Amino acid sequence: MSEGRGINACEESHDLGLSSFPEERQNIDIGKRIFCNSAVNMNSIVAVGFDMDYTLAQYKPETFESLAYYGTVEKLVRNLGYPKELLEWSFDWTYMVRGLVLDKKRGNILKMDRHKYVKIAYHGFRLLSKDEKVTTYGNTFIKDAFDGPDYAHIDTFFSLAESYLFAQLVDYKDNNPGQISEVKDYSRIYADVRSAVDMCHRDGTLKEMVAKDPKKYINEDDTIIPMLKMLKSSGRTIFLVTNSLWDYTHVVMNFLIEARTINSSSSLSSNWLQYFDFVITGSAKPSFFHDKNHANLFAVETESGKLINTDNGTPLAQVGSPAVELPGQIPNKHCKVFQGGNVSHLHKLLNVGSSSQVLYVGDHIYGDILRSKKALGWRTMFIVPELEKEARILSSSSETRKKLKLLRSERDKIEDQAHHLRWSLEHEDMDASETKKLSAKLELLEGYRARVRAAHQEAQRSFHQQFHPVWGQLMKAGQQNSRFAHQVERFACLYTSEVGNLGLYSPNKYYRPGENFMAHESNVISL
Repeated sequence: MSEGRGINACEESHDLGLSSFPEERQNIDIGKRIFCNSAVNMNSIVAVGFDMDYTLAQYKPETFESLAYYGTVEKLVRNLGYPKELLEWSFDWTYMVRGLVLDKKRGNILKMDRHKYVKIAYHGFRLLSKDEKVTTYGNTFIKDAFDGPDYAHIDTFFSLAESYLFAQLVDYKDNNPGQISEVKDYSRIYADVRSAVDMCHRDGTLKEMVAKDPKKYINEDDTIIPMLKMLKSSGRTIFLVTNSLWDYTHVVMNFLIEARTINSSSSLSSNWLQYFDFVITGSAKPSFFHDKNHANLFAVETESGKLINTDNGTPLAQVGSPAVELPGQIPNKHCKVFQGGNVSHLHKLLNVGSSSQVLYVGDHIYGDILRSKKALGWRTMFIVPELEKEARILSSSSETRKKLKLLRSERDKIEDQAHHLRWSLEHEDMDASETKKLSAKLELLEGYRARVRAAHQEAQRSFHQQFHPVWGQLMKAGQQNSRFAHQVERFACLYTSEVGNLGLYSPNKYYRPGENFMAHESNVISL
């Protein structure tokens, strides 16, 4: 590598500014703001860590998810014996959203609220009626329902293509008897899709294509460098923990930091390492976050990609390398690159006194956020790219939301009046004239109630379709927070639309949550 300086040559930048975007600090766009669920005092944070895929590197769904989809279809046909007709299928990358649950046994796709009540349900692409939904899921509300082996959670962007393909296969099986073997029920079909996805990852198909042309698959982001500079200049230790291996990590980070690719006239550079104190690749999250995970930690020699076992000093060559030629000592402290290990190794590298001094930024609610928060007590920031659009729609729809609130209030008021009249007719003694009068009043009230109910439902449907035509608002399911929103609220101290938003705020900011309201409080306050 003509410009690659290797692991020992990392240098601190001398032009680090304390403020990435000082002019925007006082008026941050709603779609770029950082929202707080649990207090985080940045003055107490000594180390800030990042995931790479879908955190620092935001993939383009129209190209990357399509690549994953068509690769999976090809594996189903070539390796698992599915009909060749599948090769003619197309992929709508806008259809699926995160936060859904696949019912593998029944071939259904569900959106649930925070209490795990099913609000929207599709069988393949067929919307289930209210009666079908209630019959299937109305009596299954038990503790930990929808978390067993018959269900799969769509919590990552990597899952969107496979869930769309699953819905297509459910429809295909229903409408084309005999084309898919009868022994392959919906659960088996899902298992085959997952196997095909794993084949794509194991043979390197996806990452090889991305590495050849990262600009086609990854969004350029000019906010990352200023944000990293600001954090480093404020004295924080900066680290990267990714499940990707060094070769792929090196390609992606070169593209993000220097817009450099393998096909450039110059070789890949290690300059991007100056922004990180430690880089851990091949981390195998979420198991990485368990200190009982006994995976060895290897130092990576960045020029060759060879490994040295830092636990016992035994050098190892990568597969295909004829010999190991590594220095007899582990490289110096700055910008170390490692592979494997567990969180105990990382804590020693970071030299933190308390887990609460670490802030970790990731996109996977389970693999990044839940585990690091519950198991370690790290502070967490969740990246929700969908939030930018959602926040802007909410910000511009105050009149619509006010209308919805009034319609619901009117609906409640009419229902209360109708219940009172019905009770009087059924249980109170009254003469025929009074009974006729109340019956007529009830009939008029029921007609008005039906009109208000229809208006409310249509207004609510129209509002939710502004967010997504099928699944509605990501963070809501009906009137309740969605299952996805509930997880964000529980496990993410902070959440925002993209990682660069950290650079819009002071590195010493004290993030404080807003006041929580119970139902009786919010009703009184809104009066």
